[in-house]
Amino acid sequence: MDESLRAQIDSNLSHLDSLIRRGRRLRETLAENPSDLSALVANRAWQQDIGVAINQLSGGSKAHWLARAFSEAFLLRTASGQVIEAVAPAEIVERLVGVLDQAVLSLSRMNDGQSGSTSPAAAPLPRRFEFVHNVELRPVVEQAYTDSRDALEQGQYDTALINSSGILEAIVTDALEHQGLNALTEAGVPAGKIADWSFNDRLAVAERAGLIRGGCARLPEIARKYRDLTDADGNPQLTVTERDARRTTQVLHVVMRDLDPGR
Repeated sequence: MDESLRAQIDSNLSHLDSLIRRGRRLRETLAENPSDLSALVANRAWQQDIGVAINQLSGGSKAHWLARAFSEAFLLRTASGQVIEAVAPAEIVERLVGVLDQAVLSLSRMNDGQSGSTSPAAAPLPRRFEFVHNVELRPVVEQAYTDSRDALEQGQYDTALINSSGILEAIVTDALEHQGLNALTEAGVPAGKIADWSFNDRLAVAERAGLIRGGCARLPEIARKYRDLTDADGNPQLTVTERDARRTTQVLHVVMRDLDPGR
């Protein structure tokens, strides 16, 4: 890779990491007090800075996947597709941090020499899962991440959602098993082994135990039931909207950052 391009990528990564840290602080403040005037002012400035960064990374193209993800972050809709007018500021912040996560993943891919494109954010990056404790699980979720990303870009939203949901369940289960049942007792665990719990139970216990934060509140209901969307051979059986597929991917990014806060 050309050294000037590498330097540009490194500079963009540093800037994006700074924006993500600002966003996480803003989310915590606004979640506690949505009317905090100083936080709201800081939030507007932060969003403007993100817009500048996204415009640069997308080459000024509104059709670029990153520019579209940025715009979509501001549009929350009901199940019937209607735009929700009043949205909590912390919710928007969380969605924007998810977009920044995607940009970081894409740039990191280029820095590792995994993409021949000269566009700084040409495509979302298959994330490396070093934080997963089960070493044998890492290549499995890495491949699933790649498959999910490719399916999303190809408009195969059923496959994208199922893969993202499967990754989410796998990494949360890994974190729970690493903690062990004894350490999770105070989090109100259901009966049986962790492997026997439902997907929803695993997410709820992980949140109560402090392993993840509140990002899963945005997980679409269809993603929570992803196992019911396939036949015996694992083939998707229901139609999934682009919005639900992308939101599931965003939630996955949030949980990945929760489980790997030092990234």
